[in-house]
Amino acid sequence: MRTKVLFIALAFVSVCFAKNIKTVVLTTNPQMHCANCEKKIKDNIRFEKGIKSIKTNLDNKTVIIEYDADKTTVPAIIEGFKKIKYEASEVKPAPQKMDAQTGATPVSETEHPH
Repeated sequence: MRTKVLFIALAFVSVCFAKNIKTVVLTTNPQMHCANCEKKIKDNIRFEKGIKSIKTNLDNKTVIIEYDADKTTVPAIIEGFKKIKYEASEVKPAPQKMDAQTGATPVSETEHPH
């Protein structure tokens, strides 16, 4: 019985202290075009409050940031880019249409090439 109560209390505490980790995909202006751009962004943005991880992709010129939403917001992260002379904007995913008959979201050709 004591173990059960302890387990429930521990579960409750872990839920209360769970982090609100979110991900945002950004593109920059000027666009990242080399390793030096990547380094400048990673070395400076990581010091912004609430940033958990930063990944860059030179091929599609995006910055993927995981952040603690309890400590920062997307607008605050975008402001951080201004400090290093970049303008950042959020890349919104394209809305997907639902199939009227099945209610399912169709899989695009880019997700599952044949």
